[in-house]
Amino acid sequence: MNVLVIGNGGREHALAWKIGQSSRVDRVFVAPGNAGTALDAENVDISPTDFPQLIKFAKQNDIGLTVVGPEAPLVAGVVDAFQDAGLKVFGPNKAAAQMEGSKAFCKKILRQADVPTAEYRVFRDADSATRYIKDRFPHEGEDVPVVVKADGLAAGKGVTVCHKAEDALEAIHQIARDKIFGDAGNQIVIEERLDGQEASVLAITDGQAIVTLAPAQDHKPAFDNDEGPNTGGMGAYSPTPIVTERMLPEINERVLVPTVHALKRSRRPFRGVLYAGLIMTNQGPKVLEYNVRLGDPECQPILMRLKTDLVDILEATVDGRLGEIEPLQWDPRPAVCVVMASDGYPGDYTKGHVIRGLSEAAEMPDVKVFHAGTTLKGSDVVTAGGRVLGVTALGDSIATAKLNAYTAVKKIRWEGAWCRKDISDKAQITPS
Repeated sequence: MNVLVIGNGGREHALAWKIGQSSRVDRVFVAPGNAGTALDAENVDISPTDFPQLIKFAKQNDIGLTVVGPEAPLVAGVVDAFQDAGLKVFGPNKAAAQMEGSKAFCKKILRQADVPTAEYRVFRDADSATRYIKDRFPHEGEDVPVVVKADGLAAGKGVTVCHKAEDALEAIHQIARDKIFGDAGNQIVIEERLDGQEASVLAITDGQAIVTLAPAQDHKPAFDNDEGPNTGGMGAYSPTPIVTERMLPEINERVLVPTVHALKRSRRPFRGVLYAGLIMTNQGPKVLEYNVRLGDPECQPILMRLKTDLVDILEATVDGRLGEIEPLQWDPRPAVCVVMASDGYPGDYTKGHVIRGLSEAAEMPDVKVFHAGTTLKGSDVVTAGGRVLGVTALGDSIATAKLNAYTAVKKIRWEGAWCRKDISDKAQITPS
C-alpha cells in the first residue's frame, strides 16, 4: 500500500524511513517533509494543518494508511477529519489528544486515574498565579521548588523549572502577560518540583491492549550537564538503564493502564502513541507529563532498534487488534541520537546555511542522519530550523553508540552548528 506521513521533523523522517522498510509498502509520501525525507520518501508540499488538501491527496493517491507525526495537527483534529472522510489514520482523535493539548486536562485525568504525579494548581490569569507564589514563599532567598508550565502547546519550551521566587514570577509574566507562547498561556499550571532523573516510556495502544516500546532518555536543557533553557530535546538514547526490565511492569500497571482506562471512562478512548514523561523519584516513578505522539528525538534511537515491521503495529492499532501482535523484536544494541542545532537555538537563529559532510556521515555503518530542520536549495541541503539534524548510531554498548554518533557529527558542518557533548553520559552514572 501507499503510506502518508504528516510532518516535517526528525520524528517524521524516522517514521518515513522505517515505514519504507516494510515489505507491505509501495510508496511513502511525507507532507511537507524536509531534505532528508526527500531522499527516503516523496515529499508533498502540503501543510500539516491543511486538512482538506491532505485528505484530497490521500484519496487521489490511494493512501492506505496515514501516520500523523506532530502534536499540533493531532490537537487540532486531523484524525477526526480523516476518519470522517473514511480514511485509515494512526493517532488519537481531538478529544484524546487533549492529554498533550492541555496540561491542566492531563493533570485532571492523572488525578482521576490515581496515577503518581506532582501536586499542582491551575490558574487562569497572571495575578492569581503571582499571588500564589508570593503567599506560599514569602521569605526572600528561600528555595522555591516549583515548575511553571504554559497549559497549551509550546513546542517543548513552555516549562520553567524554578529555584527562586523570581524564576517563577518571571515565567508567569512571560507566559500570561507577554504571551510568548500565544494562546498556550491562557492557563498556567504550577506544580511541585520533583527531584530525580527523567525517562521516557512510550507505549502504543488501541484503547484495549498496550504495547510498551523500549524506554529512552531525552536531554531537554540546551547545554551540557543539563544547564541552560529547555528545548525540544538535544538528544536521546535507548535503552536507558534508569528504567530496568523489572520496573517496566510496574510502570505499565501504575501509569499506563490506569491512564488508558481513565480516558475510556471519560469517553475519550485513546488510539495511538501514549508517551509518558517520567521522573524517577525516591517514591518510585511519577508522571511529569503525557505526549500523544512519538517523541522527537526519542523516536530516532527507538526506531533504529525496532526490528518488528512498524506498519503491522500501526495498522493493528487503527483496526483495534493490537492484542494480536506478536511481542516486539528489538536490536539488542543501544542507539544514541545527537541533535545538531542552529546557532542561537532555542532562541532566535538564522536559516539558509549550507550543510556539508552529510554523504561522509551516511557512509558510516550503523549510522543514520535524520533531518529535522532542513530544506533543499537547488542541489544544496540548507538549514531551515532550530534543531537541524538528529545524528543517530547503534553500538555494542552505550559508550560505543555515543562514539559512533559523535564521530558522524564531526563529519558534518555548517556555519554556527553546535550540539551537546554529553548525550547518554547519564547512563554511566545511573545507580544500579
